[in-house]
Amino acid sequence: MSLPLNWAELGFIRVAAAAPVLSLADPLANASRIVEQLRAWREEHVSIALFPEMSITGYSCEDLFFSADLHQQAREALIAVAGASKGLVSVVGAPWRLPDGRLLNCAVILAEGTIKGVVPKTAQPNYGEFYDRRWFVSGEGVDEVINDSTFGTFRICRDQLFAVGDTLFAIEICEDLWAPQPPGIRHSLAGAELVLNLSASNELIGKADYRRDLVHIASARGICGYLYASTGPTESTKDLVFGGHLIACENGRPLAEGARFQLDGSSIMTEIDLGTLRHERMQNTTFSNTPRPAGYHRVGTLSRTREIGGLIRTYDAHPFVPEDEGQFDARAREILDIQTTGLARRILAARSSSLVIGISGGLDSTLAFLVCLEALQKLNPDRGKAREQIHALTLPGPGTSDHTLESARALCHSAGVRLREVSIVPAVRQHLADLEHDSKSDVVFENAQARERTQILFNTANQLDGIVVGTGDLSELALGWCTFNADHMSSYNVNASVPKTMVAYLVRWYGRHRADDALATVLERILATPISPELIAPESGAISQETEAIIGPYELHDFFLFHFMRHGTGAEKIFHLARHAFAERYDDETLRRWLKVFFQRFFTQQFKRTTLPPGPKVGTVSLSPRGDWRMPDEAGAARILESIDAIQVQTQP
Repeated sequence: MSLPLNWAELGFIRVAAAAPVLSLADPLANASRIVEQLRAWREEHVSIALFPEMSITGYSCEDLFFSADLHQQAREALIAVAGASKGLVSVVGAPWRLPDGRLLNCAVILAEGTIKGVVPKTAQPNYGEFYDRRWFVSGEGVDEVINDSTFGTFRICRDQLFAVGDTLFAIEICEDLWAPQPPGIRHSLAGAELVLNLSASNELIGKADYRRDLVHIASARGICGYLYASTGPTESTKDLVFGGHLIACENGRPLAEGARFQLDGSSIMTEIDLGTLRHERMQNTTFSNTPRPAGYHRVGTLSRTREIGGLIRTYDAHPFVPEDEGQFDARAREILDIQTTGLARRILAARSSSLVIGISGGLDSTLAFLVCLEALQKLNPDRGKAREQIHALTLPGPGTSDHTLESARALCHSAGVRLREVSIVPAVRQHLADLEHDSKSDVVFENAQARERTQILFNTANQLDGIVVGTGDLSELALGWCTFNADHMSSYNVNASVPKTMVAYLVRWYGRHRADDALATVLERILATPISPELIAPESGAISQETEAIIGPYELHDFFLFHFMRHGTGAEKIFHLARHAFAERYDDETLRRWLKVFFQRFFTQQFKRTTLPPGPKVGTVSLSPRGDWRMPDEAGAARILESIDAIQVQTQP
């Protein structure tokens, strides 16, 4: 019998933020709504709950902050919220008066029925529409231990880290985020993996975009999760309107955002992937080598991390390819610009006027061919002369199908590029005979074709004083799906860091945005062709060897590759993320099978990546042995494969 999956054990923590309906200067009414929200979130297994700045009293109370009654009611409200803060941690905003009479704007951290700490606001805006200094002093330099008859002993200071399970979080308040030196950056360097911001940020034209950018950047700079909660429209609207902006980000990536201007309140809930953040902090040496601030107080575990049965946040099945059409359009343009600029610079460095490229009629060589067209036109605006500098060869062999051969011919014809056709059948046959090989379809038979093609391409480049443009993509390099010292080698590989799922989208984008009708028609034909190395004899002229039937779907391998390379994710977690992302599309045993293939091939094929030719990096995942990925050729995957076999296929409740 399988046990329910607990995502918390895979490094996730569920957090939530709300901008509830507010009753100005009525702390007990506000506490009642906060308690109601906490009860609902407890049922949802939330570990940390965040409410806005001054959520106990309201931010726009103005001179009522000097009222003794308001302070007494705020204290009673905190008692009520503390009583509801069992099994989860709640963070609310309230005024707090120090024994020496100074009044602070504070975040109050409550758990297990009591106050665990109070964090004062450091930056006090006193410009434009803000008059914080009329009522409050800055928390800069405040560090006092409070012995309270009701709440016990706790500390009031800015530099505190609070633990929930093994997760550390810290607090900044509203203007702190806008400050030249935000406390949140100090908190992150001190060890906070999650920064919470209680805010009262009013709405102005364009301010939401700026606020959103600040939160995204803060989470990226701090390599942290960032949860932001601003007070809502039931604040006073005498001069200002508050929208109740709620935002959750993780290392610059938006996770959730609430609707603004909701008079009946709003909330968001998501999970932070702590494993991803910890990997990024280890890998980012700028972050890890930055001096750490001293003097932080660490508050012991407030609560354990609550179990998570199923994720709220989503994961893209195709992480390399943006779903948004506008975003993809911009990314496609940029990728092609990077590829073409890299190749153009390489041509200048080689002082060469010729590009030699093998055209197979498949996706990868098609994308590389399009990059050649763009690069040469960048160097030579005369389109006709630029086309003359491309020396395209198609090299049909024993495994070449009629379909791809015709595609290769049509591609060059539609682009106005001369195609040279050289059959490698006689050369391969002679080579196999010299080896006393019986010409059966085995690895010798297949690799002989690949190496013969590479020999012709390089020798042609020597004839023409040119360079050989490589075509193999990132996914093939990850899986070692290339022949060593054959298609594995080139003078410059423009596709080296473009994954297979992106190759198809780039070719389709080019057909729609840059190609004329004739070229676009050929590109659609190529896109509809099954992916194949074509190293086994075709059946009745048709493709008989389909790559994805042999090594698995590229969409899965690209998903595995992204999470392993980008986030250092372990095999078990990748398996469950794939189940989450590809729900209803692949069964568990299919995912397990291809995940094992991925890791087995990734480890055993490193020797090919160790000797890769140069090529432009276009995304955050790259396998260049000179920059992004270095590992010993001899490393084994046995333990990882065993761990995949041991994964219990657990069902969510």
